[in-house]
Amino acid sequence: MGVGVSLFLIAVGAVLAFAVNTTVSGLDLITVGWILMAVGAVGAVLSMIYWSSWGGFGERRSTTVVRERDFV
Repeated sequence: MGVGVSLFLIAVGAVLAFAVNTTVSGLDLITVGWILMAVGAVGAVLSMIYWSSWGGFGERRSTTVVRERDFV
């Protein structure tokens, strides 16, 4: 799950939790909204951890190799 999907889930969950005033038989939309927001937040955190360990964010890791030559 990417950051974009995570933000989408958080937005949809917030709309369901805070803006929808409809009742559905057998389904609590406020709870569904909170669950979607939680899943989106976990997905965003995991995406950030994945990208930072891969080198997408933060400090770039590089290795410099120095080889000395003998000039005769």
